Amino acid sequence: MRDRSDPIPTAVQTSLEGLGITVPAPMLDRLAGYLDLLLEANRQFNLTSVRDPAEAWQRHIVDSLTLLPFLEDLPEGARIIDVGTGGGLPGIPLAITRPDLRVTLLESTGKKSAFCDRCRETLPLENARIVNDRAEEAGRRDDHRQQYDAAVCRALGPMRVLLEYTMPLIRVGGMLLAMKGPKAEAELEVSGDALDALGAGALQVVDAYPPQFGQSTVVVVVAKDRATPSRYPRRAGEPKRAPL
Repeated sequence: MRDRSDPIPTAVQTSLEGLGITVPAPMLDRLAGYLDLLLEANRQFNLTSVRDPAEAWQRHIVDSLTLLPFLEDLPEGARIIDVGTGGGLPGIPLAITRPDLRVTLLESTGKKSAFCDRCRETLPLENARIVNDRAEEAGRRDDHRQQYDAAVCRALGPMRVLLEYTMPLIRVGGMLLAMKGPKAEAELEVSGDALDALGAGALQVVDAYPPQFGQSTVVVVVAKDRATPSRYPRRAGEPKRAPL
C-alpha cells in the first residue's frame, strides 16, 4: 500500500481546483489507497492500460470525479449504479467522495468483480456493494430493475448499446451519466430508436472539463421520464449483436 507520507501529485490538486471540486485530505488518502490496489492488481491481470501512477491519478481518479457536479443534487441515501465498472471506475472514486450515496458496482467478469470486492473490504467502503452479473440479467431482476436514481458508465460501448444496458436499471425521474469521447455526438445521431424505446427524456451533452484542460471527454446526461417496457433489456449479448 501507499506510503502515507507520499504527497498527492501537485498536478492532481491543480486539476481538482480547476474543476471546482474540493476533496478533503482523508478522502484523497483513500483515493490513493484505491489507486495503489488498482496498479498492484494490474500486474496480475489487465485492469487498465495506464501503468504510471501520476497518469493514473489524472485519467482515472480526476476523470471519475468530473461526475461529482452532476450528482450534487442527489440526496443522502440515493442509489447509483456503475454499469460495467471493470476495476471500479468511476464507481469507487464516487463511493469514496460521496459516502452518503449507496453505490452498486455491476461487473460481469469474475476477476474484476472480485478485485472490486477486495477494494470494498480493504479501504473499506461501507456504502458500496459489488454485483457480479451481466447488465442484461440485472436489468430484469426486481432488486435492480428501475431501482436506481442514477446510472453511471465509462467506456461501456456505443450509446445505443449502453442505453439498453443502463436505462432499465434507472427509476422514472432518474438519470444516466455516460462518460464519452469525441464520438458522442455521432453515436447519438443513430441512437434515436434506443432513446425512444427505453424511456429516455431530455438529453444533454456536457463538457466534463473546462476549455483550459484541453480534454475531449463529455458527459451524456439522459433523463428517464417513462418506464422501460418489459421486453428490455433483451437476452444477454443481443444488445451488442443487434443494437436498437
